[in-house]
Amino acid sequence: MAVEHMAHRAQQGITVEHLEAPAAARAEEAFRRIYAEAFAEPPYRETEDDVAATFHRFRTAARERSFRAALARTHTGEPVGMALGRLLADGGQHGFDLLELAVRAPWRGQGIARRLHDAVVESTGAEYVRLNVHPEAGAAQAAYRAWGYRKTGRARPVDGAELHDTMLLVIHK
Repeated sequence: MAVEHMAHRAQQGITVEHLEAPAAARAEEAFRRIYAEAFAEPPYRETEDDVAATFHRFRTAARERSFRAALARTHTGEPVGMALGRLLADGGQHGFDLLELAVRAPWRGQGIARRLHDAVVESTGAEYVRLNVHPEAGAAQAAYRAWGYRKTGRARPVDGAELHDTMLLVIHK
């Protein structure tokens, strides 16, 4: 039986929890709050309709065994950041598709995004991670490059979306 979640403590009083599908589905409102706030900002400017569409996809994905997530909260339980994605079976290699990574503005610059990233990726045993990032999201682009990601091309993450840069991280074991 898979472990549903595990917690990691940090010096900032922020807990990062790894969540598999059932626990992530139960925490949907926390994920939605973080997502709606973070992606309302430029360059995304997502509307309530965009958020609703994303969380329709979230509910579908969270029913899959391959779904993984991480959620960061303050000591009082306030949600501050999230990461989510799904495992990939790709010709014998094990990959992970990082679908979303976001930290609410007041908690940025404290290493929480990296902790979320590592918590969700380390839970997968993946040999590589791929993601899409908005080309105008300078801070995100810089963070991903610093973490070892390399740009591999451009794609639309979902039908109708703007073109995003695709990035790949090869995990050396």
